[in-house]
Amino acid sequence: MLDLADFQAAAERIRPHVRRTPLLAAGRVLAGNGIPEGLLLKLESLQVTGSFKARGATNKVLSLTEQERARGLVTASGGNHGLGVAYAGWLARVPVTIYLPSNVPPVKAERLRRWGADVVWVGQVWDDADTAARAAAAERGWCYVHAFADPAIVAGQGTIALEILEEAPDLDVLLVAIGGGGLISGVASAAKAIKPGIRVIGVEPVGAPTLYESLKANEVIELPEIRTAANTLAPRRSAALNLGIIRQNVERIVLVDDEQMREAARWLWFELGIGAELAGAAALAALLANAYQPTPGERVCALVCGAGTDGLA
Repeated sequence: MLDLADFQAAAERIRPHVRRTPLLAAGRVLAGNGIPEGLLLKLESLQVTGSFKARGATNKVLSLTEQERARGLVTASGGNHGLGVAYAGWLARVPVTIYLPSNVPPVKAERLRRWGADVVWVGQVWDDADTAARAAAAERGWCYVHAFADPAIVAGQGTIALEILEEAPDLDVLLVAIGGGGLISGVASAAKAIKPGIRVIGVEPVGAPTLYESLKANEVIELPEIRTAANTLAPRRSAALNLGIIRQNVERIVLVDDEQMREAARWLWFELGIGAELAGAAALAALLANAYQPTPGERVCALVCGAGTDGLA
């Protein structure tokens, strides 16, 4: 398990290359209809490449030796992790190949190419693309960068919690979207290391409850199918590393459906002018849909973890 020193070291390593994103006091003006007065929004949608993924990927790539980086980087992605790795590869001036499943919007593939990455389309969901990426790494000697089950990735994502609690030390609850579990693993571990009494609530799609079902089964399970348009929250399977961290540090996981995420994305756009993809709006959706109901006076922070416009359709 990671400790506070790991997260602090990651923060120093990536500081010159990522943005310290705003912490917006949204509830102060807009309280009501599911929005608590103490609501804060951490706007990782304004992060370089458009999501928190730049933190973990940059920490991972800068942690590699020059020889490892020079071999070239390869990963599989639902889009955002690929953008983070492409950005980190651009920083390190090394070649990057990203394997994408067919449920990734073509616009993200185009953004990957703009960062200099090669794109390979494989399979229908992230797990299919990941199998292909691992095989390519073994065959060609590329350095494989996992999307969520890597301590360096988790440490990079956890730097978000350092920023939040520096600005809002009296925070009571963190709401965090879950895909493979890298984000919530890092955020929950770092937050608990700073403030053991803080409560961390995970949010998954009804159509991809990977960690929700794994916690119930007390083991990593593989979903038979994915039924959500929030493709960046939709691996069929997580990993033992993430499940162990989540079991220890996350109070519970709640589920939201695609329409609830769309409503939250529309709220962010029409009330605040923030363009969030479905995954980026998931944490807020838990509040608006009453999947998580804060107690009176509770200070809550919801992570807006990714930019996009798919929630406005």
